[in-house]
Amino acid sequence: GAVVMGRRMFSGGEGSWEDDPRADGWWGDEPPFRVPVFVLTHHARETVTKQGGTSFTFVTDGIEAALEQARAVAGDKDVALGGGASVAQQYLKAGLLDELQIHLVPVLLGGGTRLFDRLGPAELEVARVIASPSVTHIRFTAAS
Repeated sequence: GAVVMGRRMFSGGEGSWEDDPRADGWWGDEPPFRVPVFVLTHHARETVTKQGGTSFTFVTDGIEAALEQARAVAGDKDVALGGGASVAQQYLKAGLLDELQIHLVPVLLGGGTRLFDRLGPAELEVARVIASPSVTHIRFTAAS
């Protein structure tokens, strides 16, 4: 029903929107989401509407506010967290994830944010693993 993602997942940029070469996102005029997307950022801007039903609303007042807005438009449908790792860490630390699904591809790209760094005792249980030579899908559920 809706997606929440971080600024870098949206455009790869940081800082002011005027300095971001991909300020309209990675996906061109018709992004694959086809639902409202709420982008966590420190830099306000107007909502961007794309073809195919995708709109990007930029939320500057935190993870709870983004989740609340996403739930409001999703109705009884799921809200997906699109990442990246920093955003996932914030939602994990706040106890706001019911489920976490990771698609692990064996490509070494160098640096980046380690998903489970600095989380402390994460209350996650492995619910499913699907493995192949090119990708491993791991689904965790929040421990009760």
